[in-house]
Amino acid sequence: MIYMVVEHFKHGDAVPVYRRFRERGRLAPEGLTYLASWVDDRLERCFQLMETHDRRLLEAWIAQWSDLVEFEVFPVITSQEALERITP
Repeated sequence: MIYMVVEHFKHGDAVPVYRRFRERGRLAPEGLTYLASWVDDRLERCFQLMETHDRRLLEAWIAQWSDLVEFEVFPVITSQEALERITP
């Protein structure tokens, strides 16, 4: 399953997040795969695609960052998959 993760940097402050990333890496457990990410131009939010077959791995990763980031998580499918679901 692919997840769109919206990270809201606490206090709108990206510095502590990027500092930890630089020092410790993504901190993703084995079995959780980073696909891509984008950051808004105000450096307050990150939109990240992550993939795993075990939602618990995603939750474990979130726990590593929850002191610095508030998360919204959305399971997503591609537009093609959506089309296939609605086509009889």
